[in-house]
Amino acid sequence: MLQMSRRQFLKVSATTLAGSSLALLGYSPDVALAEVRQYKLSRATETRNTCPYCSVGCGILMYGLGDGAKNATASIFHIEGDPDHPVNRGTLCPKGASLLDFIHSESRLQIPEYRPAGAKDWQPISWNDALDRIAKLMKDDRDANFIETTADGKKVNRWLTTGMLAASASSNEVGYLTHKVIRATGMLAFDNQARV
Repeated sequence: MLQMSRRQFLKVSATTLAGSSLALLGYSPDVALAEVRQYKLSRATETRNTCPYCSVGCGILMYGLGDGAKNATASIFHIEGDPDHPVNRGTLCPKGASLLDFIHSESRLQIPEYRPAGAKDWQPISWNDALDRIAKLMKDDRDANFIETTADGKKVNRWLTTGMLAASASSNEVGYLTHKVIRATGMLAFDNQARV
């Protein structure tokens, strides 16, 4: 005589019912298990990058299809944490895990824009024009506001009217060079994104 609790009886009954229903619908486990699925990343191009969200600087792997050939549009379809990155070792926070939505967002800004004084609308400009404009404005401001000596004759070489906020996702070497370049201009208002 088979001893079975009520819970065990319900489990066995449900499993039997599900199995018989699938058999009637033509489901054959042998065929389904024998089918070879293609690995979704096998034809993809892998690109390493850094997550843009916060100051941690997690490494990400982006996978895209399309090799830049004629009539082939490249498109990223999968993003995951980089297991070889020393910061996150393959893990991503919820914001980093949702980067695919960020990349494919219709409202994502992809080129620099400039709004002239008094204008209501932003105008797209090239990266070269944007960088040239930033460099010119920085030089004009430094020329106009650079303090070489104090009133009592002390050499200070200060530039107090402009500040710099550096990216914390950069390497130590990039951080060192950024600090040297900014301090060489005399700029005192200098901070890093990691402290903000």
